[in-house]
Amino acid sequence: MSRSRIMPSIVVLALSAAAGDAALGAEAGGFNLVFACCPENDLYRVMSRSGSSYPRHASAAEAIRSAPDGAGVLILADGYPQTRTKMTAGLYEAAAKKRVRLYVEYPSTVPGLSLGAPRFLETGAYGAILERTVVTSDLFAPRLPKASILMISSGHCLPVSVPNPHLVLARVVGYDRAVLGLPKEVTPILFEIPNRRVMVATTKLSHFVTGRYAPTDAWDAVWETILGWLAPGQTVPDLKWTATVRPIHRTTDKLPQDAQFRAVRRATQWYRKSRLLVHRSGVHWVPGAGRGVKPLPPGWKAGDGKHGILECYISKRIFLDGSQAVNPCNRADCNLESSMGLALGSSVLKDRFAREAARHLNDFTWFRCPVSQGPRADPASPSYGLLGHNAAPQSLGHYFSDDNARAVLGSVAAAAVLQSDRWDEAILRTILANFRTTGVNGYRPSTRLEEGALQANGWQHYWNHAGTDFIPHYHAYIWCTYLWLYHKTGFKPLLERTRTGMRLMMEAYPDRWHAECGRTEEERIHMLLPLAWLVRVNDQPVHRRWLRTMAEYVVKAQRPCGAIPQTVARPHTANAQYGAGESPIVYATGDPATDLLYTMNFALIGMHEAAAATGDAKYARCADRMAEFVIRIQTRSEARPELDGTWFRSFDFKRWEYWGSDGDAGWGVWTTETGWTHSWITATLALRHMKTNLWDLTAGSKIARHMGKYRPTMLPDDVLRRTAPK
Repeated sequence: MSRSRIMPSIVVLALSAAAGDAALGAEAGGFNLVFACCPENDLYRVMSRSGSSYPRHASAAEAIRSAPDGAGVLILADGYPQTRTKMTAGLYEAAAKKRVRLYVEYPSTVPGLSLGAPRFLETGAYGAILERTVVTSDLFAPRLPKASILMISSGHCLPVSVPNPHLVLARVVGYDRAVLGLPKEVTPILFEIPNRRVMVATTKLSHFVTGRYAPTDAWDAVWETILGWLAPGQTVPDLKWTATVRPIHRTTDKLPQDAQFRAVRRATQWYRKSRLLVHRSGVHWVPGAGRGVKPLPPGWKAGDGKHGILECYISKRIFLDGSQAVNPCNRADCNLESSMGLALGSSVLKDRFAREAARHLNDFTWFRCPVSQGPRADPASPSYGLLGHNAAPQSLGHYFSDDNARAVLGSVAAAAVLQSDRWDEAILRTILANFRTTGVNGYRPSTRLEEGALQANGWQHYWNHAGTDFIPHYHAYIWCTYLWLYHKTGFKPLLERTRTGMRLMMEAYPDRWHAECGRTEEERIHMLLPLAWLVRVNDQPVHRRWLRTMAEYVVKAQRPCGAIPQTVARPHTANAQYGAGESPIVYATGDPATDLLYTMNFALIGMHEAAAATGDAKYARCADRMAEFVIRIQTRSEARPELDGTWFRSFDFKRWEYWGSDGDAGWGVWTTETGWTHSWITATLALRHMKTNLWDLTAGSKIARHMGKYRPTMLPDDVLRRTAPK
């Protein structure tokens, strides 16, 4: 039975538990099903919601005994994953005598088969789940042909060896199909017992609602097929369900006039609802928690920014109740990008909590957090002024220029909104610290600097570096900070080295560019903001031409819905590559997904600033379509308020749901990043609502008054004379 849907669905969890109790044993319009499960089981709720009621019993024995001859009986796994569903050889025989068709989940025994002890799905780096659910028969065709890929979250299964399974767990690459076939080692999770009228699931497939199994249209097909198998020749009821976490608007919805304001309001409120702001009572937990594999601890309280904000809800663990694990990193960039989102949101909403939280995040990051302390606060240290990656001791000595750049830009924006110069000196030190470790051509010798190497080499080693590195991901946004500071101070080396780097980058385009983790569209999009700001400080035809090259790429790539699809330089060539490192959220160019961690978020601010810098109506229309797209796909969830009002990393604009290849070892499809994703989208929507842009918002900064204090010591005159351009 095939139905096209604009928007997939999962049952709303507020359904009445009383509906469809055993006392309501009427059959559903001839659809002959009997359930053995608790009333809260997801599938039972969906079926009850379809307009009919079904007999329900507390045990398999009662369900089989009361079932009419030839009925379909579903024995569902109430005790999953701690307790296996109690089944005996006698129950299977009793069902066979009545010609009952059985669907059994997570059973204690299956006739003629040896079931292994329960095991959790295989995991890799940072807890990434490596095994995906793959269709291996024609049972679900044509809606789900062989090799189709699905996702079961937090799965436990019973290892078994059977021929011809319908679904297996396997480590495979691909977007929604196992394009390279199956590996030798697979784990069957759905199969039939020949000549027995028994279908067995070695996991809990009926948990697809609360557990947020994906993609939702595929699970619709799975259940319609299983129900049809249980009651052959009968019409499968129309399953009615609404996604637990879903986009707030469909493609066909007419947006309300104040849709942008509503999106900013929900996004600003999310910072508090997310519970990711750290409370003083949770400070001790943050650096020691497992990365991306643990939930917030019991009794966790939300803070107000005085102790930072956690990085994200991460994709790698969606638990049985639909909640997600957190990445407990207290990152400099996420803290200060969040301060930007909160500050701009507070300006739109007049929200006092958001305003104060933005102020607290800046104070914490610049004055108390380890990312800015230690050798980073010592004027004699070559790492003076740099921001460590995050507060964990093992990460403090990692210095990424792109992370430092986003931290600076976030703080600059927050300072402008809050009308505060409190952090100007710290901001200036960080810009100069990055600049003095940038070489004569505008590039660093590596994607990140290490504390040990800096101490050994000294900062002038990097200042004199004459190489190039054509990966915009790592250089574009730090160039933005140099252009911004040049505009405020007139310090010419800032413009000279930055323009040299950008000229060499554009001369190398596209043949000599390298894509960070293979995401080719991301590199072009990262160049939008620095090129727009180069036009601001040095408006020349060649600079507008460079900007037009990047902007035209985005305009042409944009889909009618407003999304910018991800493109991939080199698809994986082996199944073992799935989950082995950072990777795109599509398998190959043409897969219908956009990336809101690396692409859409930066495309939105970049095109917004390009339109403001040039007045080009084409750029403005492109930004308008992107803004409408992110407004439509902002998350909505009644069941999981901590996930209501944000954005996940990967969105399938064909299915119109969050879906993709979840093979990134750290930041997968269902990651919601407080800094890179949530804050840049929130901030740009707020700027649009305020009818301004980031350049104009921050134009009044008085940071130049501190230049005389820091420039001579951080970049002495004799060094500048030796390296002045000829």
